[in-house]
Amino acid sequence: MSILLTDDEEVRELNRSFRGKDYPTDVLSFSIDEEVGGKRILGDVVISVDTAKRQAGERGETLTQTINRLLIHGILHLLGYDHEKSPEDAVVFKKMEEMICDRVGGGS
Repeated sequence: MSILLTDDEEVRELNRSFRGKDYPTDVLSFSIDEEVGGKRILGDVVISVDTAKRQAGERGETLTQTINRLLIHGILHLLGYDHEKSPEDAVVFKKMEEMICDRVGGGS
């Protein structure tokens, strides 16, 4: 898995190119899910530090907590979880995200 910490401008371009959405977002995940040399390659997680800074202020989190939460969010997508399919999937996704954040100290 690779992780890219970047700015709103680059995330906006990726979001436009790959999702057809012309705006920055907090985190993007690009699944590869291939085996190479006996190792599973999950994919890429891209986090906008600009957006993470804004969210940290809004949520009363440190920047580190917010980036950790966004990274966990992105990894869950790479593992096949999706909060956009249905309300039920959104609940499962949120619970998983919160549980992992609490365990690794990425939550608020």
